[in-house]
Amino acid sequence: MEKCTIVVPCYNEEEVIPLFYDAVNEALCDFPLEIEYLFVNDGSSDNTIKVLRELSEKDSRVHYLSLSRNFGKEAAMYAGLKESDGEYVVLMDADLQDPPELILQMYDAIKNEGYDCVATRRVDRKGEPPIRSLFANIFYLIMRVIAKVNMVPGARDFRMMKRIVVNAIIEVGEYNRFSKGIFGWVGFDTKWLSFENRKRAAGKTKWSFFKLVQYSIEGIVAFSSAPLVWASIIGMVFCFLAFVGLMFLFIRALIFGDPVSGWPSLACMITFFSGLNLFCSGIIGMYISKSYLEVKGRPIYIVKEKK
Repeated sequence: MEKCTIVVPCYNEEEVIPLFYDAVNEALCDFPLEIEYLFVNDGSSDNTIKVLRELSEKDSRVHYLSLSRNFGKEAAMYAGLKESDGEYVVLMDADLQDPPELILQMYDAIKNEGYDCVATRRVDRKGEPPIRSLFANIFYLIMRVIAKVNMVPGARDFRMMKRIVVNAIIEVGEYNRFSKGIFGWVGFDTKWLSFENRKRAAGKTKWSFFKLVQYSIEGIVAFSSAPLVWASIIGMVFCFLAFVGLMFLFIRALIFGDPVSGWPSLACMITFFSGLNLFCSGIIGMYISKSYLEVKGRPIYIVKEKK
């Protein structure tokens, strides 16, 4: 019988893991594939690893990886995909915001409709702070304009993939990972399923507003060089404006003998252009730092315990 590995990255999810396990078992009671769970404990500081050990002892289908520290969700997802061995792989979160019942539709689309992958997207963001939803929409708008991959608004990491798709994702072994972009970059025939936003079954979200902004910047830098182009264009535009302004002052002084005065305006201009220079330097620095981390060749994750 073919096997489906369900990869679940976990960080401080001791409250929700038992609920997740029961919900998935109930949803897949008539699933035609053999089910295997692979939880990835991403350096949790609570009792997540203890809960996983207990589940593993109770159910031989439950396996887990425990990383040596918190490497981040991207590294945990990569670890789970790399260690999975099922002909089909489902990637989903443990908080039950990803509806387990959609797995049946995913398998049907792959088996009977010829798709290689079935992914999911949220059609709304009910329950989220308005400012968070606004910035999320802005991010997807920017990515659609500048990125070289297809970014579907509201896309989730929740998806089912054939083994060929999983192997392709694993081959993208870059250290600075942005999986939503990698999923689109590898291609393959993908079907999208939509669902309404759900609240966490238990526990608290680990994604603060600052972390989401940082993650968005990671995605832009990873899949587009447009910021570098913008920085160059901005530099050229302001160099031209500075030259025009200089010529204006020079000609005015020759014709009218008007001395250049006004140190407050000069100070404001210096401050503005210094800030602009630092901004553009920061963009270049982000790309250089990513290259620096890639060249180091450090492992994406380190396994402390495995079962």
